[in-house]
Amino acid sequence: MGVTSVNIVVLKTSEPTTQPKGKRSKLKIAPSSKHERKLNYEKILKTCDKLKPKYLNLGLLISVLALSAFGLMMVFSASNYNAQIFHGNRFYYFNSQLIGVILGLVAITGTYLIDYRVYKRFYWLFLAGGGILLILVFIPGIGIERLGANRWIGIGGFSMQPSEVAKFCFIVFTAAIAAKAMPKQLTWKSTLLILLAGTSICALILLEPNLSITLCLGLTMFIMLYLCGARIKHLAIISAPALIALPVLLVAEPYRVRRLLAFIDPWAHPKDEGFQLIQSLFGLGNGGFFGVGFGNSTQKHTFLPFAESDFIFSIIGEEFGFVGTVLFLAVLGFMVYKIFKIGMQTEDFFGKFLCYGIATLIFVQSAVNIAVVTGSIPPTGVPLPFISFGGTSLAVYLAAIGVVLNIDKRNKIFRENSAKNGI
Repeated sequence: MGVTSVNIVVLKTSEPTTQPKGKRSKLKIAPSSKHERKLNYEKILKTCDKLKPKYLNLGLLISVLALSAFGLMMVFSASNYNAQIFHGNRFYYFNSQLIGVILGLVAITGTYLIDYRVYKRFYWLFLAGGGILLILVFIPGIGIERLGANRWIGIGGFSMQPSEVAKFCFIVFTAAIAAKAMPKQLTWKSTLLILLAGTSICALILLEPNLSITLCLGLTMFIMLYLCGARIKHLAIISAPALIALPVLLVAEPYRVRRLLAFIDPWAHPKDEGFQLIQSLFGLGNGGFFGVGFGNSTQKHTFLPFAESDFIFSIIGEEFGFVGTVLFLAVLGFMVYKIFKIGMQTEDFFGKFLCYGIATLIFVQSAVNIAVVTGSIPPTGVPLPFISFGGTSLAVYLAAIGVVLNIDKRNKIFRENSAKNGI
């Protein structure tokens, strides 16, 4: 056998392997890799701050978008069963509401980019435009009759509800007239002009007929007049005829009398006028504290009429319970508070009164809807803002929020410029 030789190579180092006595060996830690970096949290925060739009009120925007998304979700939940039965498509109402959301997002973007002060120049056109839209509902071929009421206009496959647009046209008109009287108190002449314009719009809406929206707009008008600085005695003089006219309007139509009686004692007419209120209360009661869960409502199964529109709050209560309704009201209240706060911080009177009017209308219409659903006032058909089915209503409300966001942006720019100039 051959012997394999192995060559052993000894590598000499410059350092001795043994350390002299009395000296400790020092461990040298290799430097970290050049690719290893520590997180710079301060830099990250600055970068995130740069990504945030400088003048955009994110608190208001997020609350509005959250309500709109929640409304879209609830419209589907409340309507999919009936939509499948009556239209053969469970997404029938959802698709229409989705179009409203898309149009609303376009509208809120547009009104945010437009300087709100432009509207002040055309306040008469706003009022005239709102009035013309309300007149169109009575023209054959353009106006659409549903359930015995002429509240819609349609061209081709497109339809809209003019009263939703007219409400905000009136707010623009009122804000412009009131701003002209500032900084002095609102004069009797200006008060009468606003009253005449509001009464005309209300009369056209009442002719549709639509008493509920008329009452909401009337309440908004009186609150706006007060917030715009109208004298108390002037408001008292105006209120007297309105208080007299309200009972007359209630008894003018037989169905309104029946609704009033149903409100007093719904159980006396459980299969007629009291049916809707009773089913609404069943839904709220069934929800309990935490609700039955999203999509699990039973009242929407042809028991509660108009579950996706006027009585959608009852479905919210049934599916999310007391806790869910409180959270929803908290977000809604936060949004209204933010709009009022922006108005209070606005130096320009026109912008201030626009915010007051928009916040007031959202508050009044929401309060009336919830009061009806809970049996606190006689039943009347009022949609819940941002939630109820109705593309026109949602798109117009989102457009109004865009105006508020623009007002807030102008406020921030003004304060920033004032600080730079040392004013």
